Amino acid sequence: MPTTRPDAARGRRTAPALAFAILLMMLAMGACSSPSPTPSPIPVVTATPAPTATPLPTPLPTPIFGNTADPELVALIPTTVAGQAVQIPPITDFSITPGDIGQVYGAIGTRFRTLQLAYVSRPRLSLFGMRMNPPFATNSDLQPYLAEAARYVGIAGLHPEAWMLATVAGHVVWVRPEDNATVRGTRVYTWAVDGLVFLMIGTDDAQNLAMLGGLPGVPPPTPTPAPSVSGSPSVEPSASGS
Repeated sequence: MPTTRPDAARGRRTAPALAFAILLMMLAMGACSSPSPTPSPIPVVTATPAPTATPLPTPLPTPIFGNTADPELVALIPTTVAGQAVQIPPITDFSITPGDIGQVYGAIGTRFRTLQLAYVSRPRLSLFGMRMNPPFATNSDLQPYLAEAARYVGIAGLHPEAWMLATVAGHVVWVRPEDNATVRGTRVYTWAVDGLVFLMIGTDDAQNLAMLGGLPGVPPPTPTPAPSVSGSPSVEPSASGS
């Protein structure tokens, strides 16, 4: 009967244990050499606000340096004042344009679109009538430009304090008296009404009033009637019987 050698039996018993030990060693080495990967951070997405639209600036009016006929404006000008004929020349007979006289009236003048002149030779009276684009000017809007308006028609003084707002010939207008560089009795007027602006200089009161009264203008405010005061009924002691 064959016999097994003791050293061979030991070899068969230790071989599986050795292989298992080697496997554990390899797993341990693999664990040391291959560390677990660190997870990448999730990127934070920030919403970019939409750009704010920049409003476009409102274009400024362009002064008009060319004149066109305005029959409706011509029709508003009286043909005679105080017995004197008023000359109303066609626009081809003068070279002034709405843009030229518009410089006198600053921002208001940039909206002038037509211009008509009229005059009386003796006694002297000169009228400038301008039609404008909206927004229309009021008498209050003219105040910053009064000094330049006076200078334009020949008044040397540039002090706006000399002007006053007054009712003349039934219209509320700005009025300025003469100075030492004008003919005695000279008056300058300017006013605005219904999309029109007028500038007038004259040396005769009768002519001035007739021209003003014949042109469109702002009437003076109607005075508010004062409330009627009624007397309180008198209270007399009544006789009481006893």
